Amino acid sequence: MKIVVILSLLAAYLLSISFVTQTISKIGAKKSVKSYRIKYISKTINLVLSGFFVILLFLFLGIEYSQLSLFLSSVFAILGVALFAQWSILSNITASLIIFFAFPYRVGDTVKIVDKDDDISGIIEEISLFHVIIRKNDDLITYPNTLILQKAVIKLAHLPPSTEPASENMETAEKATNTNETKPNTDGIK
Repeated sequence: MKIVVILSLLAAYLLSISFVTQTISKIGAKKSVKSYRIKYISKTINLVLSGFFVILLFLFLGIEYSQLSLFLSSVFAILGVALFAQWSILSNITASLIIFFAFPYRVGDTVKIVDKDDDISGIIEEISLFHVIIRKNDDLITYPNTLILQKAVIKLAHLPPSTEPASENMETAEKATNTNETKPNTDGIK
């Protein structure tokens, strides 16, 4: 009987992994998300799903709930102490999942993050598990996922003039200087 239960759990596990992977791929394709980003999200959710099925397997194999709960509480206590200092990593991964499913901005969009201290605007280059990379001129800004969910983000049609590449500003300044030099003096003052 245990073999039938184990095989049923294994079949359910494989079907659920396949279903989750296909669903995430469809959502990613609909939202025009890059394939490596879809793989990140699929792996993260599949890892959680695998843990869930391992717990179910232990329960169906006859390991008592008290033994399993003692083992899991010990593991979670160790992980909790180890990861307490790394809480921001876990919150960034959670924020990454939220960004994948609900973030209205995509790679290639020009955005401005409303921050009173810094001008954070540019083109979104990449959205990873931990941060969003924004290109501003020749600089790359790495912005944590949790902060981008907490702050207001404005989608711009294009970059504001103050964030245009320096070479374009120099060309504009040179044109203005050249047009001033070639103007004829019409007011009679030398």
